[in-house]
Parts: sequence; C-alpha cells; structure tokens
Amino acid sequence: MKKMLVTAMTAASILSCVHAQAETLGQFFAKSKIDGQIRSYYFSRLYGTADTPNAYAYSLAGRINVLTAPFLSGFRVGVSFYTANAMGTLASNPDRVDKTLMGDSPSVNALGQAYLEYQDHWITAKVGNQLVDTPWLNRVGGRVIPVTYQGVTLEAHPVSGLTLSALRIFRWKDRTNDQFTRDNLYYYGPSFGDYLYGGPNVLPESYTAASNGALAFGAGYHWHTAKTDAWFYQFDQFANMFYWSGHYALPTSLVLKPFVDAQFTREWGAGEAFASTGTTLFGQSGQGVNSTNWGIKTGVSFPHGSLWWAYDATELHAHALGGGAIISPYTVGYTADPLYVDSMIQGLVGVGPGHGWRVRAAYWVLPKEVQLTAGYSQFTTYFSGNSNWTHFNVSYFPQGMFKGLCLRDQVEVGNGGVQGLFPGSPQHSFVYNRVMFTYKF
Repeated sequence: MKKMLVTAMTAASILSCVHAQAETLGQFFAKSKIDGQIRSYYFSRLYGTADTPNAYAYSLAGRINVLTAPFLSGFRVGVSFYTANAMGTLASNPDRVDKTLMGDSPSVNALGQAYLEYQDHWITAKVGNQLVDTPWLNRVGGRVIPVTYQGVTLEAHPVSGLTLSALRIFRWKDRTNDQFTRDNLYYYGPSFGDYLYGGPNVLPESYTAASNGALAFGAGYHWHTAKTDAWFYQFDQFANMFYWSGHYALPTSLVLKPFVDAQFTREWGAGEAFASTGTTLFGQSGQGVNSTNWGIKTGVSFPHGSLWWAYDATELHAHALGGGAIISPYTVGYTADPLYVDSMIQGLVGVGPGHGWRVRAAYWVLPKEVQLTAGYSQFTTYFSGNSNWTHFNVSYFPQGMFKGLCLRDQVEVGNGGVQGLFPGSPQHSFVYNRVMFTYKF
C-alpha cells in the first residue's frame, strides 16, 4: 500500500507540474484551495474520589488543508497536516493528565491526509491517507486531531438521490498518534506504537497479529424529506456488521416540524481476535459475535431550535461475546458511533447490552451566534449497572470581522453504574468539562 501511495503521489506531482506549465503556475495555484483551523482545548476530569486524582490537559493545535486545482479532467491531490502541542502544561504526574486529548506526549505532528482524487459528474474516488465519514468508520470528533485512514474509497451517484459507496481501509491513524498503524481500539496499548488512549484496550499484550483493516459497502437514497442508508462492514478478525437507518420529516408549513428516525444494527462472526486469546467483554466470553441493536428517535424542529427524544436497545444474547455486545473496532470508547442514545463520553456500545433513552434540546438564543443545548441520557444495562449523564453546552459564534471563530464550553455529570465504569462510580459523581476555542480560516 505504501508503494502504491508513493507511486500515486509521485505521478500526481509530475502531472501537476505539467499542467502548471501549460497554464502558468500562478493560475494553477489560484484555482487550488487552502484552508485550516486553529484549536485551543482545555479538558478537566473531576472524579470526586481520593482514590483517583483529577486529570486535565491543554493543547494548542492546528491543521492546514491543501487541495490542488483539477488536472487531466478530474484529478486532484489533497494534503492535510495536523499538529498539537501541550505548550509545557503536562502535569509531572502522568495520572493527572487527561490522555484522551492528545496522549501523554508534549506534541503530536502528523501528515493525516495525502491522497490522489478523481472526480467527475458520477463518481469520486480517492486513494491514500484520508478522512472517512461513514456511520461506524469515521473521523471521530471532539479532540484536537481527527482520525484518518489509509486506503481506497469510492462514491458514485448513478441517479438523482442515490449514493453508492465502497471502501477498503488498510491502516488508520488514531487521534493521539503521529503514524498509521494496523490495529484498532481493542488492541493493547502501545501495540504497534499506538497508545490508543480512550479505547477499551481489552486484548492481551501477547496478541500481536496485525489487523487487515476493514471493508465496507453502503447505499443511501434521499427523496424530498425522507432518506435511508444501509451499510455492510467487515472488520477483519473482529466482526461482520449490517447497519440500516431511516429518517422522515413531516412536510408541513407549521412552526413545529415533526420528524422520526429509526436504526437497526446486526453483527455476527467468529471474533477470531477475542476467541484466540480468551478475551472477554463485560465479563462474558461467549461463542462468537452475535449482536442485535435497534433504536428510534422522534422530535420536532422549530425556528432557531429543536427538541427530541430517543431510545436504543442492545439485546442480550446469553452465549455471545459480551452477552451480545456491539463490536465496534474504530469507535468503541470514543462515543463516535451512530446510535441515538449517548452522552459526551459514554454510549450504549461502551456499557454493553441493555437499553437507554435520551432527551436533548437546542436553541439559538441569538440566531447564528449563541446556541444553548442540554441533554440527559440514562442507561439500564445487564453488566455495567444503571447510569445517567447530564450534559450542558454553550457555543458562541462571533460574526463580522471575527466570523470563523467559535467559543464552546461543554460540561457533563455522570452518576451511577457499576464500580469501575468510571473512577469513583457508583459512589461519586464524575464531572467532565471541555473549554474549546476554534478558528477556521
């Protein structure tokens, strides 16, 4: 794959030069796109127990994206560089560092994207290091550096409203890593040099078999106020997954605009990585992967706001790995999966089989400038106990000369759960606060 990437990038560079000579370098660069973002994040974890010290982390980060002008009727080259620096703020005691922000290194620097793209009226194809945006394989938000993947992606639009997708991922770059690796969030850290902060890391250190990544196919259709998507994933050595989602908004001229969503997830497979090592999930070994999840979401949108309620359930399969737990190699522990019921740092995938519900309200106090959101999630599970999570968020988007800037403060309070769900549970509350400044240019 590395040889293929180098060859593709070299060829693209040569072709870019040829095209530039034909038009002049200035015209070529004038049609190219350069943008970026600066991020300043401060995270704090307050556990309320003397057994675990509170943790915090600060990072000043940036990213710059370059997308060349088209050449040879549709080819382009894209490059993104990411950097993050703790600016000397790391605590001397590693236990006091919130390692989910950018690990425990004082800096992270990575060439997160470097791809060759071809695009015409019907298809978009990419090869190389790139962002991926699918339900169970995505960029993972909420941190200073996104997750990127190494592979090939294809998206086609054969008829109006229909999108067909295919991708083959060979390696990935975690959000706290500066290199691409052949592992995932279940591997022991630091497997393959990737510390995988924020994942469950349940596989033993002795498991060194590299993952061959993932294969996925998807189809989506959008018609007026209705849309639906279906995906198939094959996570090498871990599971096969089918995922479906649907959305319908009632077409109405009323102030309140009702909508309803539904989703279904089915998983199966031998789970070779777990079986070969005798690894359990939620204390349940099981006989292969067997998971079923379904969810509904309904609510209303109105001028400058929305209100919705959702329910998700993961069924108990007594003889399955984790009792029927969802296996998600690239989102577990990151709360980046598409299930409706989650919180800022916890989701139904992370607590195992059971059910949960969530309510969320959002309102723009000043349209396009100040938004307030509040949410409450409750989980009732077979192996992780009962827990609840209350979330508040205030975001400010200045206009005028400061357009592109965003100031956001998020806070979440977790309660309940079995001992070990989070430090201090279930006797103490867990308070997580994120203060985030971003500027897009």
